[in-house]
Amino acid sequence: MKIKTYLFIDGSNLYAGQYDLFGPENYLDFSKFIGEVEKRLKVKFYKIFFYASYSPKPKYLTQKAKQYLKNEALFYRNVKTLDNLTFFNGYRSKTSGKEKEVDVKLAVDIVNFAHLRRYDQAFLLSGDADFLHALFVAKELRKQVEIICLQNKILHKAAYYFKTTIFAFEKFVYNQSPKQKIKILTIPKNSFIKSIK
Repeated sequence: MKIKTYLFIDGSNLYAGQYDLFGPENYLDFSKFIGEVEKRLKVKFYKIFFYASYSPKPKYLTQKAKQYLKNEALFYRNVKTLDNLTFFNGYRSKTSGKEKEVDVKLAVDIVNFAHLRRYDQAFLLSGDADFLHALFVAKELRKQVEIICLQNKILHKAAYYFKTTIFAFEKFVYNQSPKQKIKILTIPKNSFIKSIK
C-alpha cells in the first residue's frame, strides 16, 4: 500500500534561512530545491503546505528595504509555482510588525490532518522548536515524522526524537550527540539559486 506523504513548511523560517545563506541578490530556487529533496530522500510529497507572511512595507523605504522586499516577493512567487502546494498567508501586527497566525496554523494542521488520517507520513521543514508538541501528537497517532532543515536553521532538539536531514549548500560540520538522528546532505549552491535581477 502506497503511503501518503505531506510536507509542512515554516515558510518564514525558510525564507530567513535562505536569505542569510544567499544574500539580497539571490534567492533559493524553491521548486528545484523541493525536487532535489524528494530525490535525495527517495520520497514524493503528495501535498505541500507552506505557511508565511509578507514583510510590511516600511514608511520610509531605503534601498536595502526595497531589495529585501523584492527578494521576498520573488521567492514567494517561485514557491507558488508548485501545483501540489497550498500557500497560507498570515499577517503582521500593525503595532509590533510580528507575524501572526502562521505558526499556530501550521501546528494545528499537523495535528488536525493526523487525526483526520489525511497523511501517513509527515515531513516538517523548519528550524523552529515551537512545533515539537504537534509532531509528538502526530507520532502518538502512529504517523511517521521526519524533519528537514537548512544548515543555518537546525531544529536541534527535534533530532533527539525524529530522523533529521540537514541540507547544506557548502562544507558544513555538525557536532551531533550520539543520541541525535541526523544526516547531512550537501547540494551545490550555484545549482539552487536564482538572481533577483
